Amino acid sequence: MIMLHGTPSEGEAFVSELAKRTPINFNMAAVALAQRGYATLAIMRRGYGLSGGGFSERFQTPCDYLSAVRVSAEDVVAAIAAVRSESWVDPDHILLLGHSTGGLAALAVAARNPSGVVGILNFDGGYHASAKPSEPCGPDHLINTVAALGRTVRVPALFAYAENDPLYGPDLARQLLAAYTADGAPARLQILPPFGTDGHDLIIRAAAGTWLPAVEPFLAELGLPTAVAIDLPEPAQIPAPPGLLPVCQKVLANYSAYRSDAKAFAINDRGGCDSGVGRTAAEARESAIANCQSRARGATCHLYAVGQRIVEN
Repeated sequence: MIMLHGTPSEGEAFVSELAKRTPINFNMAAVALAQRGYATLAIMRRGYGLSGGGFSERFQTPCDYLSAVRVSAEDVVAAIAAVRSESWVDPDHILLLGHSTGGLAALAVAARNPSGVVGILNFDGGYHASAKPSEPCGPDHLINTVAALGRTVRVPALFAYAENDPLYGPDLARQLLAAYTADGAPARLQILPPFGTDGHDLIIRAAAGTWLPAVEPFLAELGLPTAVAIDLPEPAQIPAPPGLLPVCQKVLANYSAYRSDAKAFAINDRGGCDSGVGRTAAEARESAIANCQSRARGATCHLYAVGQRIVEN
């Protein structure tokens, strides 16, 4: 299962947000799939995170999603070619899981029908860009893009969109599926339940039980495993410090459930909080403090937990 990330929103912080991208975002989904026997690989396309080569997905013309996702596909095809020779990979049973622009990238790869790829999982796939400042590209650009990609696809796909995705809601998701399948591309749509206040990031933030029931029948139809092969105990809930605000108690519960040692949770003396993840525990600590401090309104934040351990003195 090769996992493909999205793209940050345009704006002044675009370049810095590109640098912050990390494969860690797919950690919960990767663990759930690994429990079911899948080798999972989250790649970073050119110019994202620590990946070299420079950002290559800029539009040729305003709202030209098609050229951008075809460039994305080049990186994914290269990853497929590299991974198929690894001893831990079944080279004839490769799936692509894409989120947001990564979902479109997966469809662009499918349009090339590469050897070994047997299925596509498109989670909230789309592109959200502007033709001019404060002038978003219309949905017709996105619909036309998936229509063009679907003309040559023969790889089955599952479109999975959260009911409360503010960018690509159920009505648009249905239009995307219709455009994609118009020339015979095999795909179906699953509307996933609402997640929090913004369902767009469901696949990278929600517990696996939120989306697995929709994915398992698709995998089974491909003759791929769905049963848990490696059972893991749930991470222990970290007790809340005195005075933690109710909203932060929920944040701490989600933090506790997140399977990673490279995570950290910071608090302040007003009951506020925030968390951070990273490639390393040190990076997570820095992120948690910075995130917490940005919301602290003058209060000073300090670490409460790193990984599953309370570190506050």
